[in-house]
Amino acid sequence: GTNPDFVWIKSRDATYDHALFDTVRGPLKRLRPNQTNAEGTDTTTLTSFNSNGFTTGSDEVTNKNNDNYVAWAWNAGSSTATNTDGSISSQVRASQTAGFSICTYTGNGQANQTIGHGLNSKPSLVIIKSRDQQRNWVVIPTFINDKYFFYLNDTSALLTQLGTYYGTHTSSVVGITGDSSGSNSNANGEDYLCYAFAPVAGYSAFGSY
Repeated sequence: GTNPDFVWIKSRDATYDHALFDTVRGPLKRLRPNQTNAEGTDTTTLTSFNSNGFTTGSDEVTNKNNDNYVAWAWNAGSSTATNTDGSISSQVRASQTAGFSICTYTGNGQANQTIGHGLNSKPSLVIIKSRDQQRNWVVIPTFINDKYFFYLNDTSALLTQLGTYYGTHTSSVVGITGDSSGSNSNANGEDYLCYAFAPVAGYSAFGSY
């Protein structure tokens, strides 16, 4: 189908924050990829996901009068299901055709944990964010190294000195070991979001230059 499951919106005219929405978390649930903010429920942002697009309210980050916006949209398949491939169960909406999945899970505060991603292929790019707390967005370019990472919300170079930060990623799971407290990916009782992207021959690829 053409219905979007993940929508990224940004004003082209103003310095408003970026806004991310997806169908697993539901409409109105806004995350800001350029900030560390927790998830907010904003009733006048993206108000519904539709079969042919999405509907927005009047919030300035999505629909200020006479402002220009850009929106990127991804489809992630037709249903969300519980995935028990990892040591922590996850709610997953995945499109193996597009090599993209949306996952949510609750952390347990333990080391060397994993969550299922539903792609049946090793992700080349993984993005993780706490929904509950003000924490960094972790971006793991697994095609470079499973345990190296960037922060999406700042300008840091690739962090390689913390080589054991994240676990091994496979065709079924994402590693979410995290630091000593696991805060950015696995704090006990904290809710998280994970986007996973895998290459699909003739459709998508990942690399560096």
